[in-house]
Amino acid sequence: MTAAEQTTPVHGVPCWVSLMTPDLRATEDFYTAVLGWTFRSGTLGKGFSVAHVGTVPVAGIGQIAPGLPASVNWTPYFAVDDVDAAAGRVRERGGTIAVGPIRLGPGRGAVAADREGAGFGFWEGRTPPWLLGRDNAPASLELRTSHAFDAAIFYAEIFGWASEEPGGCEVGYAYAQDAVVVRQGGRTVATLRGGGDGASPDPRLRPRWHVRFLVEDLEAVTEAAHRAGGTVSPPVDRPADGTESVISDPYGGIFTVCTHPAPDAPGPSA
Repeated sequence: MTAAEQTTPVHGVPCWVSLMTPDLRATEDFYTAVLGWTFRSGTLGKGFSVAHVGTVPVAGIGQIAPGLPASVNWTPYFAVDDVDAAAGRVRERGGTIAVGPIRLGPGRGAVAADREGAGFGFWEGRTPPWLLGRDNAPASLELRTSHAFDAAIFYAEIFGWASEEPGGCEVGYAYAQDAVVVRQGGRTVATLRGGGDGASPDPRLRPRWHVRFLVEDLEAVTEAAHRAGGTVSPPVDRPADGTESVISDPYGGIFTVCTHPAPDAPGPSA
């Protein structure tokens, strides 16, 4: 991916997902076996690689430095015009900044946590063109939290959702999904749901952002995850979202695989 092929996303729009892991090569092998990804060197240095579906970049994976205490999480990134200003808004609203803002390759970024501890990142600069909804690529993001409306206000104030900026995100409540839905360009890019439990011993139930990867054959993907050393939750049928399963890779990276993207109901109702 050359610099000329990169784009500058609109402020507040989800623009990338990444995973930090203690064993980069073994993690690449897992996701190749499960999602069929191929990997190429990225622009962030030797310890980072970019996953591709065909020629399309879909995610980044990085190596955790030896001895560094860091959790293994899939992290969504949102585009911002000014990473320092965004970091200030996070702190003002009770969130925390874990990393940065720092310069990374062609841009500047930061990693943060919201008031309930769900991790997310934001990025100022150009990125690969990120296409949601392709097979074995992200279909959408989902925040599982204890208070979806409070979380929606938190993120909207940081990222300018519902600001009516051209190309930006709209926010509304979808009754069929019982969730706050974030749309951009007429399609769902993120869903915020209640029911998260910060005291749960199960990391899948604690407040966190889940990346939902679209797959054609859910059974084949979950079987491949078992064979590759991952753990898989039983499939769940959601009337509005189709069938999905939560998978944990061998190092604890949790993600969701689904049979089709979250449907796009009529525009936001609130």
